[in-house]
Amino acid sequence: MNATMNNHISIIGVPMQYGADRHGADMGPGAIRASNIHHRLESLGFQIEDLGDLPVNRVIEAYQAGEKLKYLKEIIQVNHKLCETVASEMKKGQFPLVLGGDHSIAIGTIKGVLQHVPKLGVIWFDAHTDVNTEETTFTGNIHGMSLAVALGYGHPELLSIGGIEARLRPENVVIIGARSIDQGERKFLKDKGIRVFTMHEIDRNGMKQVMEEALQIVTDGTDGVHLSLDLDGMDPGDAPGVGTPVSGGMSYRESHFAMEMLHERGCLVSAEFVEVNPMLDQNNKTAKTAVELIGSVFGERIL
Repeated sequence: MNATMNNHISIIGVPMQYGADRHGADMGPGAIRASNIHHRLESLGFQIEDLGDLPVNRVIEAYQAGEKLKYLKEIIQVNHKLCETVASEMKKGQFPLVLGGDHSIAIGTIKGVLQHVPKLGVIWFDAHTDVNTEETTFTGNIHGMSLAVALGYGHPELLSIGGIEARLRPENVVIIGARSIDQGERKFLKDKGIRVFTMHEIDRNGMKQVMEEALQIVTDGTDGVHLSLDLDGMDPGDAPGVGTPVSGGMSYRESHFAMEMLHERGCLVSAEFVEVNPMLDQNNKTAKTAVELIGSVFGERIL
């Protein structure tokens, strides 16, 4: 594990809401930009290239004939493009910072990173584990399947993004902050041996111990780490503008401390911040929190 954080950041917006099947997440990239992300990163000494937003076609019908998954065609198209964009930016030596958009975009982000870092660790900050498949989903919403797809399980067309062989190793994936896990997901996580740090463990052991163990897992035998941060991992009191809030989440300070520890380890090669929904937010609080967390993960400190 010898990755060092790149000084050149490419911001990629993905105004996707179809994976959540709820209006508003498509406005997340704009809300994060409006909360002065460029200034924050530039003040830390980073050179920023903002690629704007990837195109997302507008559709009305959620289901295609014979399909169980909502908006499958559109989500595949966007994630193919995102995978190509992330891979291209990494080839140029850039650090991809992806702004969502719902969490289905993690498929394209991770598949793109895997083109350059096949031995990739992933930290998944989320109230949910997102390891449903076509067989276990109750909703058909693909944002609840994105980690399963990145691990190599799910709909064949989703798996084909970036190549069927591009997949994460379960022993290098951790989930932090989970507190809403479907029954089918519980079996998946147990069968695959994925380490999940629930809110119970964070409460009992503290974020420092949790992050120390998590960082050991994601850096063991890997060449870099990807951060996938869903704002619903935080408590709704601190991040109200999310599509699927779950009470009892990580506090503002716990989340910042985790980001600070992640920065100190110097292992990140890519990151994404997802599920900011301005339609459900209060005075843009959640978008501002996302920018503040981004600041911490890129080295911002109190002193």
